[in-house]
Amino acid sequence: MAVDYKALKKGGLMRQRQKDCFSMRLKSVGGHFTAGQLATVQQVAEKYGKGYVHLTSRQGIEIPYIKLQEIDEVKEVLKKGGVEVGVCGPRVRTITACQGAATCPSGLIDTVKLANEFDRRYGGKELPHKFKFGFTGCHNNCLKAEENDLGVKGGVLPKWEAASCMYCGVCEAVCPEKAIRVDKEKKALAFDQESCVYCGKCIKSCPTDAWTGENGFVISFGGLYGNRIAIGRHFLPIVFDEAKVYEIVDVTLKFFEENAKPSERFANCLDRVGWDVFEKRVEEVL
Repeated sequence: MAVDYKALKKGGLMRQRQKDCFSMRLKSVGGHFTAGQLATVQQVAEKYGKGYVHLTSRQGIEIPYIKLQEIDEVKEVLKKGGVEVGVCGPRVRTITACQGAATCPSGLIDTVKLANEFDRRYGGKELPHKFKFGFTGCHNNCLKAEENDLGVKGGVLPKWEAASCMYCGVCEAVCPEKAIRVDKEKKALAFDQESCVYCGKCIKSCPTDAWTGENGFVISFGGLYGNRIAIGRHFLPIVFDEAKVYEIVDVTLKFFEENAKPSERFANCLDRVGWDVFEKRVEEVL
């Protein structure tokens, strides 16, 4: 009987060098697996694989050496243990996320909540080529947001209160973009908001809490990490409304569907069609 390798790959099974053996990709959202799920993965790896797993660069798990004739049986065992098989091919791939504001002291946004909502809305969506989302809670950028086709980073728009300021100059010293200038003698401060990258270092470092801010989402587009490397671009101001983020994503995926050639990554599509065309389309929803 002929084997539909394309369908198997779509269902998260990647062919190995070894005949009729596959590396089975498991579904992961933000790298979260319960202890019970991990026990099931161990059981499968020991019984059906070679007793080990591969941890992927996108927070996933793959079980190598799954035999063709045992795929359905393995899926059933995984399902009983609450583990889903992942996806591969031209569609929305595993969504990555750091632990975010729910756990990390540096986190500015709830990355875990966002990753799960993105998976619910977009996970496995068919597209001209693979498309990757990544979330990172702050400008420490542990999850490398700009490597993704669309990355979301936690940010904060600073606001300065003169009455609380002692003009010590700490905020100027820590600002990576030199967007703050402090004149200690004249008791004056200048803030160039257009140069701000929303990192919030001024807020964290201020000894008198003269700097406060509103947390939001910093979005990058067109990241690529593979045969060609491209850093995702920022052209939008910080977004504060989560609902607006989904509008931006919807427009982005529609643009990709309408303009990309088969097997063309998003960054390459943007370079060919024109970043200005895409930017205009996205800015229309703001």
